[in-house]
Amino acid sequence: MSSVWIRSLWVVAGIGIAGLIAWPIAGPVWALILVCFTLVLLLARHVLNLDALAGWLRDPLTKPVPQAGGVWEPVLAGLYGFVRTRLRWERQLEDDLARFRNAGLALPDGVVLLDANSHIEWCNPIASEYLGLDESRDLGQPLVNLVRHPDLAAYLAQGEYAEPLTLRLARTGGRVLSLAIISYGEEQKLLLASDITLAEKVETMRRDFVANVSHELKSPLTVVAGFLETLTDGDVKLDEERRLGYLQMMREHTRRMQRLVEDLLTLSALEGSQGLNDETLVDVSALLAGVRDEALALSAGRHRVELDIQDPVALLANAQELRSAFGNLAANAVHYTPAGGEIRLAWGRRGAQAVFSVRDTGPGIEPRHVPRLTERFYRVDHSRSRETGGTGLGLAIVKHVLTRHQAELEIDSEPGRGSCFSATFPARRVKSVADTTTVPQAGNTT
Repeated sequence: MSSVWIRSLWVVAGIGIAGLIAWPIAGPVWALILVCFTLVLLLARHVLNLDALAGWLRDPLTKPVPQAGGVWEPVLAGLYGFVRTRLRWERQLEDDLARFRNAGLALPDGVVLLDANSHIEWCNPIASEYLGLDESRDLGQPLVNLVRHPDLAAYLAQGEYAEPLTLRLARTGGRVLSLAIISYGEEQKLLLASDITLAEKVETMRRDFVANVSHELKSPLTVVAGFLETLTDGDVKLDEERRLGYLQMMREHTRRMQRLVEDLLTLSALEGSQGLNDETLVDVSALLAGVRDEALALSAGRHRVELDIQDPVALLANAQELRSAFGNLAANAVHYTPAGGEIRLAWGRRGAQAVFSVRDTGPGIEPRHVPRLTERFYRVDHSRSRETGGTGLGLAIVKHVLTRHQAELEIDSEPGRGSCFSATFPARRVKSVADTTTVPQAGNTT
C-alpha cells in the first residue's frame, strides 16, 4: 500500500477517534459538528493545495513545486524529484547542443542540417558564406529555393548520395564546392560543403601541363621521325644539299626538345626545393655582363643590346638561379623584339631595394595577357612563339626564382610601345659590392 493511502487512513482514523472521544463528553450533536468541521477544514486544505498545484502546472519550468504536508507531501515530493530530473536532462541536452554547434562552428567546411523535405534546420557560418544563406532568416526554408541550381535540385530529389556533387556557383565568384549528404535520424540529412576551388585549379593546371608538354614534344618528334623515315628510305633519292637541310632541321627540333626538357627539369627542381640553397654574395654587375654577351650572341647582330649599371650593388642570392632568371628575361626580349629594335638591361637601387629591369622596343602585350604571363606554357601568340623557339616555361622559371629570393616581378607593357620586366629585390638581400671580395667567383657562376 502506498504512503498516500496510509496517510489518508491515518487522517480518517484520527477524525473518527476524535468524534468518539467527543461523543460522551459533549454529546452526539457536538461530536458530529466537530467531525464535520474537521472534514471541512481538511477539504479546504485540499482545495488550497489543488489550487497551488494547478497554478504550478500552468508554468512548471519556471515556478517552484508547491510545499504541503500530510497526504500531499509524497505527491509533491515525487513531482519535485521529477522536475529536478527533467531540468537536469534539459541542461544536459542544452550542453550537448551547444557542444554540437561549437563543433559545427569550428569545422572548416560548411554544415547544413536538413529535414525530410530538405528544409534548413541549422547551418554554420561557413555554409552561409559558401551557399549564400542567412543563419537566422533562412531557417525553415527549402534549400533549393535559396541555392537555385538545377544540379542541386536533381541531387536532392534522387535520394542517392553515394557520390558527392561538384557545384560551381557563379554568384560566389566561381567558387567550386563539393557537396556531400549524410542521412541520419528520421529522414533527416546532414549536408557538408567543402571548397575545392584550389584543388580544381590544381587539377586543371595538371591536365593542361600534361597536354602542353605532350603537344610541345609531339610536334618536333613528328618532324624528326618524318625526316628519319625519309633519310632511311632506300627508295627516296636525295641530293646532298637536301639531305643536309633535313639534318639541320632535325638538329633544330632536337635542340628545341632538349631546351624543353632542360627547362622542365629546372622548373621541377625549383618547385621541389624547400629553401634557397648555396646563397652567396653575387656580383650582379659581372653576372649581367655575361647575360648581355649571351643576349648579343642570341640576337646575332639583329638588335642593339645595352647594359646600364646604375649602382653596382651585390645580392645575397643563388648565383646559378639568378643567372637563369636574368637570362630568361633577356632572351625573351631578344625573341620578341623585331630586328633593328633596342634592348636595355639595367641594374641599380630603388631606395633600399635593388632592381634589375629589361626594357625592349617590341610589339608590347595587351593588358588582358599580363596576369597570366608567368603561367607554364601560356603564350600570347602561339604562332610567334613557334617562330622564336621558346618553350613557354621561361617566365614560370623567373617567377619561381624570384619568389625563392623574396623578390617581385613587375610587368609594364603597352601594345605598340614595348615592354619592361623588372625584378625587385628586398633590402635585406642588397649588399655593398666590396663585400664580394670574399667570394670573387660568385658573379660568374654558370
